[in-house]
Amino acid sequence: MIAEAASLLKEGGLVAFPTETVYGLGADSFNKSAVRRIYQVKGRPPDNPLIIHISSIEQIASVSNRAPEIVERLAEAFWPGPLTIVIPKADAVPEEVTAGLPKVAVRMPAHKVALALINDLGSPIAAPSANVSGRPSPTSPTHVIRDLYGKIEGILDAGETLYGVESTIIDLTTDPPTLLRPGALPVENVEKVLGKRVVIPPFARGLGEAERALAPGTRYRHYAPQATLIVVESDDYSDLEKIAEKVIEVAAKHIAKGVRVGILCTEETIDLYSPLRGRVSLKCLGSRRDPFTIARNLFRALREVDDEGLQLVIAEGMEERGLGLTIMNRLRKASGFNIVKV
Repeated sequence: MIAEAASLLKEGGLVAFPTETVYGLGADSFNKSAVRRIYQVKGRPPDNPLIIHISSIEQIASVSNRAPEIVERLAEAFWPGPLTIVIPKADAVPEEVTAGLPKVAVRMPAHKVALALINDLGSPIAAPSANVSGRPSPTSPTHVIRDLYGKIEGILDAGETLYGVESTIIDLTTDPPTLLRPGALPVENVEKVLGKRVVIPPFARGLGEAERALAPGTRYRHYAPQATLIVVESDDYSDLEKIAEKVIEVAAKHIAKGVRVGILCTEETIDLYSPLRGRVSLKCLGSRRDPFTIARNLFRALREVDDEGLQLVIAEGMEERGLGLTIMNRLRKASGFNIVKV
């Protein structure tokens, strides 16, 4: 199957493949027409750059001829894994991959199928998430089929992904480095290896958009269900009862209007919504003590919302630390910055 998929890529086709984060929609990085098709199939804005996936550290030389020395240390610590680095691009990398930017996003996925596909192709693979642009990213082959069936040449099925959210993107062309997108690797882990703080701009927190798309997920609405999404946030996440009270208040107003409502909650709060049982769809993402599980379940839950025909979803916020920053980035962008403060 991998050899067949690699053959499709060599012929200029598009293949969806699994990574440890989400499913990617791949094309040969150096095939301009194939890369352009990625944008067409996804309905992706042409100024939104792609990530190049490599299978060995040696392949960096084919996509960047000015990679900083710190790359080797980061690669040793985190590759294969969910870290994407932004470095100066080589002339050979098509502008279609970088959306005209002089730098390129690169990562080495920690999935044996993805690595085998890149090896069989013999070339790095350019790939965004394998979904319709703006929708929740695909964490299973079923999600890919729903969004892209009949539009691409192949899908490699390896079941559910491990992390369920995309990679962390760090721009190494700035000093200090800049977080462009929080992801499955907490930025605090990267800072320990760098030995310095990473700048976290507002758009990386999901608060507004970058002036231009510097990397995937920095501009435009992303990760969104068809239902309206509201995020209830607080300055004090130790008071979960207060957060639940606000969620119930917002939900009750819409239920009274006949709106079909869902709530994304946690193990610590699910019992607080007993007054609404039978009138809302409660989706427990996991425990706040285990943000990995919450992150892994988030996109699946956002897709289930639409499967159930819900019209409004209210999500609890969480502290912006570790994977909490990643979760809040996704929720805020999915809501179109539709935020209610406690």
